[in-house]
Amino acid sequence: MNEIIKINYENAERPTVSGRELHEALGIKTPYTQWFDRMKEYGFAENTDFITVLKNVIRSDGSIMPQTQCDHQLTIDMAKELCMIQRTEKGKQCRQYFLDLEKAWNTPEMVIGRALQIAKKQIDSLKTENNMLSTTVAVQEQQISELKPKASYYDVVLNCPGLLSVSVIAKDYGKSAKWLNAYLHKKGIQYKQGKTWLLYQKYAECGYTCTKTSTVPASDGTQHTKVHTYWTQKGRLFIYDILKSDGTLPLIEYKQSA
Repeated sequence: MNEIIKINYENAERPTVSGRELHEALGIKTPYTQWFDRMKEYGFAENTDFITVLKNVIRSDGSIMPQTQCDHQLTIDMAKELCMIQRTEKGKQCRQYFLDLEKAWNTPEMVIGRALQIAKKQIDSLKTENNMLSTTVAVQEQQISELKPKASYYDVVLNCPGLLSVSVIAKDYGKSAKWLNAYLHKKGIQYKQGKTWLLYQKYAECGYTCTKTSTVPASDGTQHTKVHTYWTQKGRLFIYDILKSDGTLPLIEYKQSA
């Protein structure tokens, strides 16, 4: 079937066509806006039979003009009725085109295909939601572990001086945060959940880290939350012992030994 008018399948259950493209295919001489305003008088309702679309006007040289052009996305049913209203040979051809399109659209193969597409979108959405929930649960579990009462005064003292980012600790060794995170991951101490490094359960309750949540404004004006993991002084000593056992010393000790 030759494509007389391009069909928009963005909504798999409600395909539409451009009002301006239909206007051109029907060979209407009246300017589009005047013609469409007159067609609306036949009882068509916005957001039911059509939606209004504003788009930038593109010149013949490819540049975009500053003003916008009004177009409409029409349901197939509305497009068929507009074709009948014209009572022309082109109107008859376009209407038959839409009838053939609907006939093909409702074949068992097409119905099953659309159902599979919808199911895939739902599965993808559930996967994304599940990943977000997994990250939230993992962060909450670590935060609960971090909030548990410390076993000794020694733990309390070590947590008093403050928190450090992994990049600050890495600088003690002349390394980058990326290197230290990769090292701790290789040693089975931490894992990455989304964009956040979290400790495995074995270390989560030892008071080595503290997670903080901050709010970050997005470009569209909405607010997003971001989780950061900071190391306590106890955690800093823990990293020191692990690195030292592998022969890696902080710069200050390395220079002294040299």
